[in-house]
Amino acid sequence: MSGNVFQDLRYGVGKLFYASPVYRYTLIGRAPSDLAIVPPDAWPGNAERGAAISAGELSFLGETVHGGKHAWRPVGMSEAWLAELHGFDWVRDLRAVGGDAARRKARDLVGDWIEHQSRWQEIAWRPDVLATRLYAWIGQHDFFCASADDEYRRRYLGTLARQTKHLARVLPGGVEGAGLIRAAKGLTVAGLALPGHDASSRQGLRILERAAELQILPDGGHISRNPETQATVLRDLVDVRSALLAAGEDIPAFLLGAIDRAAPFLRMLRHNDGRLALFNGSGEGEDWLIDMLLAQADARGRPPSSAPHTGFERIVANRTVILMDTGTPPQAGLDTHAHAGTLSLEVSIGKERLITNCGARPGNRDPWASVQRASAAHSTMIVDDTNSSEILSDGTFGRRPDAVICDRSEDYGNVWISANHDGYVPNLGLEHDRRVYMSVDGDDIRGEDVLTRAGVSGNARAARGFALRFHLHPSVQASLVQNGSAVLLRLPSGAGWRLIADGGTVSLAESVYLGEPADVRRSEQIVVSGALESGSSAARVKWALKRVPRKS
Repeated sequence: MSGNVFQDLRYGVGKLFYASPVYRYTLIGRAPSDLAIVPPDAWPGNAERGAAISAGELSFLGETVHGGKHAWRPVGMSEAWLAELHGFDWVRDLRAVGGDAARRKARDLVGDWIEHQSRWQEIAWRPDVLATRLYAWIGQHDFFCASADDEYRRRYLGTLARQTKHLARVLPGGVEGAGLIRAAKGLTVAGLALPGHDASSRQGLRILERAAELQILPDGGHISRNPETQATVLRDLVDVRSALLAAGEDIPAFLLGAIDRAAPFLRMLRHNDGRLALFNGSGEGEDWLIDMLLAQADARGRPPSSAPHTGFERIVANRTVILMDTGTPPQAGLDTHAHAGTLSLEVSIGKERLITNCGARPGNRDPWASVQRASAAHSTMIVDDTNSSEILSDGTFGRRPDAVICDRSEDYGNVWISANHDGYVPNLGLEHDRRVYMSVDGDDIRGEDVLTRAGVSGNARAARGFALRFHLHPSVQASLVQNGSAVLLRLPSGAGWRLIADGGTVSLAESVYLGEPADVRRSEQIVVSGALESGSSAARVKWALKRVPRKS
């Protein structure tokens, strides 16, 4: 639930009324004659996508529909796809194309939506989707609406007022997590832009303050623990600040504080290629767009090395970066897209990624949707091919780690991280300990993964084997050496690294890389596997990853 059980229940019951033929008449009121402000929109569109939309091709989350007007509810499309369609964020792509043809296309599609979608529908009028649409229509006003005829502008301003009234009526119900922040943004900006709707902007800011307090943790991380969601939330906060400045309003202290905490945390989750780490459903993102977001945020804080509230560690030495997941999964209600990747890590050398997690495809109907969330899709220790967090049929987590303990120590630039999770205790009676060390020069990384038997009830079954996985970026070439006891890794730059392991059988296996939205790329993974032993220490794997000196 979103934190307000009453509001959620009220929204659930209210849907029966919203769907009734009479509900639309309760939204009728005096429409404004113009906008008070048009908030600045600094975010670029994609001209290639815009050209495809102009040609009638609607492509979101890897799924494409060919259609034009009236194609607002195509059969068989996922809820996530429909949310993208009805959010109208893609109007920015038409703006990137430029010219009268793209302007008319945007105007026609918005007008068609107004004519045929004015009645409440669950996805199109879901608070976060509605808010995205309000922000898009208001922010792109000068592109598609400023030169429209009076009748079009009357319908446009009227539907903005009605949708804003509905949003104010239902919030904070009907949405949770980052979606609530998005919904609060839409309500705030609509209230600032529509004359006579000051109460909506005040309500939006109150909801946003409460949501930011609950969702942006003291170390700056978002409770989703997803780097891409971190960027989305920061962008929404920056948009609200920009709209308030455009309206000549004071910036609330809570908003400044949230931006100042969230921006450095986003920097923490970047590799040196400028893109994001692949934790909890995140993709890489675009480096230049992340740069633009951080520049707009204008928060100068340095990225933290340790984020104990959100649960991440970052080690930087010379040109080597290690990012490690050391937190418990997101709370119930916010875990439908979370991954069972506790204690997983990623390693990059300069701007080249070496060890990664598999990442995530956008949307939720892709064949990879369940596979990508499994522990086996992460660079960590897996027991009996069982997830460290149980993924239920509805997408939420059942059994999960209750506690993740992490300790960090540094000495003359050398860094040690020791972490432990109990996710396997209820079902397998095992705790996973991971220790990672990196030398001051970044050329020597060592680790130890241990499975220890814990005292549990008789419900735990006997586990048989383990697999320690290191997924490799697709650009990395890997080959077994030293009679199969080590793996030589070659980066595109020619730099070489060698991984050696003791305590299991070393092998290479196929993997996939899902960090880039357009492609599923084949890759490889290093697997150190073995049978569990009967003692208190059921498994112990020591491994080292060291740079191979270049031949002179």
